[in-house]
Amino acid sequence: MNVEQIYRDANALLQGHFLLSSGNHSEFYLQSARVLENSKTSEKLAQALAKNIKTSGIKIDLVCSPALGGILAGYELARALGVRFIFTERVDKVMSLRRGFEVKNGEKVLICEDIITTGGSAMEASLVVEELGGKVVAFSALANRGFCKRENSNTEIKSECKLPKNLPFFALEDFTFDIYEPNDCPLCKAGKSKAIKPGSRGN
Repeated sequence: MNVEQIYRDANALLQGHFLLSSGNHSEFYLQSARVLENSKTSEKLAQALAKNIKTSGIKIDLVCSPALGGILAGYELARALGVRFIFTERVDKVMSLRRGFEVKNGEKVLICEDIITTGGSAMEASLVVEELGGKVVAFSALANRGFCKRENSNTEIKSECKLPKNLPFFALEDFTFDIYEPNDCPLCKAGKSKAIKPGSRGN
């Protein structure tokens, strides 16, 4: 499966001048929502990711995703794994579990995102799950931005990665793009464009 081509075909691998959630800038941006709006494509991606997870032998009782970006990917993955799905969301900037969702004591939980960059949101969701008695056993995403090391990849883990080193991280592909601090961004220095934020936070 050529995941990069799937993103390109969906016009989800954007090139320009982008402001990331971290506050840094990049010439490239992954917009997974454009991929996941096609139900057949999202099903195919989730089934491929589920196959990797099943092959590992890890037992999963529940998939949990942080809103908003992870919801579609997480639901499709839960469907492919045949398990229950819930999502966390921010209330007054604090990740929380609402809407009557529950985590049973001892449930083995997989945290799923559409894209994992440093894993900050995924870790926020995992803390909520564990505070309620669940046991996070793995992390997953459709795409890995290259800061964390996914299973079956030669990508080196970087210091910015927030995922725990003792738990597996499953993803379909690594996308490694240059990221710049705002005061050292060559795109800004060129003066031809202003960084825009096309993601779920901010617009």
